[in-house]
Amino acid sequence: MKIYPFIGGQPKETFLEWEFKHSKLKFSHLEYEKNILDWQGAQIPFIGFDELTHFTRKMFFYLLSRNRSVCGIKPYVRATCNPDPESWVAEFVSWWIDPETGFPIPERDGVVRYLIVDGDKDIWGSSYEEVIEKSWYLLQPLVEKSGIDPKDFVKTVAFISGDIYQNKELLKVNPGYLANLLSQDKATKSALLDGNWKVVITENDVYDYARFAGMFENSFSRKTGQKYITADIALKGSNKFVILVWDGYEAIDIEILDKSDGGQVIDALKQMAAKHGVQNVDICFDNDGVGGFVDGFIVGANPFNNGGQVMEVRDPASGKLIKENYFNLKTQCYYRSGNNVAKGEVIISEYVANKMYDDRMTVRQRFMHERKAIKRDKTDSDGKLRVISKEEMKVVLNGDSPDLMDAFMMREYFELRVKFEIIV
Repeated sequence: MKIYPFIGGQPKETFLEWEFKHSKLKFSHLEYEKNILDWQGAQIPFIGFDELTHFTRKMFFYLLSRNRSVCGIKPYVRATCNPDPESWVAEFVSWWIDPETGFPIPERDGVVRYLIVDGDKDIWGSSYEEVIEKSWYLLQPLVEKSGIDPKDFVKTVAFISGDIYQNKELLKVNPGYLANLLSQDKATKSALLDGNWKVVITENDVYDYARFAGMFENSFSRKTGQKYITADIALKGSNKFVILVWDGYEAIDIEILDKSDGGQVIDALKQMAAKHGVQNVDICFDNDGVGGFVDGFIVGANPFNNGGQVMEVRDPASGKLIKENYFNLKTQCYYRSGNNVAKGEVIISEYVANKMYDDRMTVRQRFMHERKAIKRDKTDSDGKLRVISKEEMKVVLNGDSPDLMDAFMMREYFELRVKFEIIV
């Protein structure tokens, strides 16, 4: 409203459109990945993405296929974003970013690169000719059939960096914004205040980034034939109801429900147990809040009380049962889970990793997203180890609960459970 009327624009607020003498501009959205087909057949000369890291790669590249026109405007795309080291965008712009410092390389800032995409494979080059040569195996039949110049199959890409200090208007209107950024944790501050694209490893991370990412890449198996189920219970509301099935220390199946009533929770747990042959005694469920009702319906299952007492472990030196120095059971399981991930004990199967967590993220992407919310807290007056509160975790996750990670860490319950041996 402050610009377009001066260049002849007429607002059509009902349709979120502006009409000009020879063109039209429409504001629209793409909320979920499942909605990409709503744009099938569209011809859009200009597409602008606000906060590109909030969209999936599939959403971005599908819309790119709609970036076409016969109206005389050369098709182009512009996108803005804040640094998110764990997003697909970080890999996409990695040529422009120093891998050691995480900051944009000054001499590459704004430099144009050339790109052809073959499925999930990006073919990059420093010229049209280089990319065409690298991808001729893909282009040759298309060029021969269409007669189109090979250069028309090539996209040009440039990354232009910026920082908060260049946003003079924001700082003038809201000078306290810098103070808000300064109060964030190290990782958030490094990205939003300093413009750093590198994953920030802090001593407060319960899960080592590289080791955690390795759970999805390791080629060996952690299956033992002993199967377990861990479940983070949620009824109708904002949280997810998550069921993880384990074979040894390998997650082999997952069920995620957006909204569920009590009957659906019980049915889902029973069906998953029957599918994989898991005994009730090898099911562990979150007993806090709404999860408490499960106990009466699945006899023998193990309720997990986050604030419960630390479970005893056997001291390898003396053979006696001792209590570890954790604040509560949740802390104990998170710390032990982090240690086991660091040792390479845990595997997430490809099947589980590639399932959709919601309409935007795969399970793998969601795991990586939630990992950064699981942090060590300062010790209490008794010197007991802690993790940050659920509310603090939600701040990192934009109001969401770490539902996947809660189900994930509960796997440690079965290692802590005291097993009595009968000697005959």
